[in-house]
Amino acid sequence: MEEDAANEGFWASYENGFTRWVERLQGNAAEGADPIEPATTTFGAIWDSIVWVIANILEAFYNIFYALLHPSDWLAWLPYVNSNMPDASIKESLMRFIYFGGSVELFFAVFTIFLIVTIIAFLHRPFMWGCVRVFEGVANKVGRTFAWAGLAMVMIQIVIIFMQRVFAVSEISLGFGILVTHDVSWWAESLKLYNAMIVCLCVTYTFVQGGHVRVDLVYSAIGHRAKRIIDMVGSIIFMIPAAVLTWMYGWYFLWRHLVVPNPSASDSLDRLITKARALRWNVETIGFSPNGFNAYFLFKILLVTFTALVLLQAVAFFYRSYLELVEGEDSIGKHLDKDTLGEGEEAFEGTH
Repeated sequence: MEEDAANEGFWASYENGFTRWVERLQGNAAEGADPIEPATTTFGAIWDSIVWVIANILEAFYNIFYALLHPSDWLAWLPYVNSNMPDASIKESLMRFIYFGGSVELFFAVFTIFLIVTIIAFLHRPFMWGCVRVFEGVANKVGRTFAWAGLAMVMIQIVIIFMQRVFAVSEISLGFGILVTHDVSWWAESLKLYNAMIVCLCVTYTFVQGGHVRVDLVYSAIGHRAKRIIDMVGSIIFMIPAAVLTWMYGWYFLWRHLVVPNPSASDSLDRLITKARALRWNVETIGFSPNGFNAYFLFKILLVTFTALVLLQAVAFFYRSYLELVEGEDSIGKHLDKDTLGEGEEAFEGTH
């Protein structure tokens, strides 16, 4: 107990001192703390932005270690997902999770990890190839798994047509041991979910396999090095910012359909902690028709998962493009796990 108290005292004093130092560096310290005065010139504004980024990167180290060493502060709500969370500390834990899931702190924590991994990868090229293989492996594994949703979608559609047209039933029961019974319209609208699973969870798998449709006006006419540079710039300038923006909108879009009072991206942590007193689960179960599919919150979860997969693939694509740039044309497709139709079917590959 004494050791725990000592550790809590250490972390509290460290957190307070570190927070005051970061606030002073950012120019937001309280009166009497000798903050750095913000500059009014254009150069000064740029300098202030650089200082703000550096301060958040330094703070990210503290946030990462604190989150890892104090999981109960933001994960204590998990055992109570099926309850009304009567304990105030459980509600506050969920609110912290919601806040940090779309916060500046999380962005800089992920960005800092990316910087560290990238620096190590540049210094040790086999490590970078390992990252590429792991990230592309995740995309392939997830994509190959959820590609079966296409088969499930076709089979359910066949069952719907057969049962409705031949037997003229109004409800269909599916399952093994435990039957799931819903109106025919519910099953028909549920096909949207399987389609969304294919789109959201197979997007990076299709990217790795080179299956996305692309309009090529310049790319094919330039050399190997220029292609790799375009790929590197595209992954950093287009893929990552688009994924980050989608995450920011999708994260709060998800939680506004899971809990009340509704959290907002503009709410501070203190504001959300105050709202936690009235927090309760309110999972969206509204369908577009009276007996239609009513689990549309799953689409919001798919949206967030989609952005996470795209972020991982953007990093993998950046690493692969750099490696193919420095190692030459012989490295194109190195360690790439592409699907094949089998021996003797090479002429048909890439046409399906």
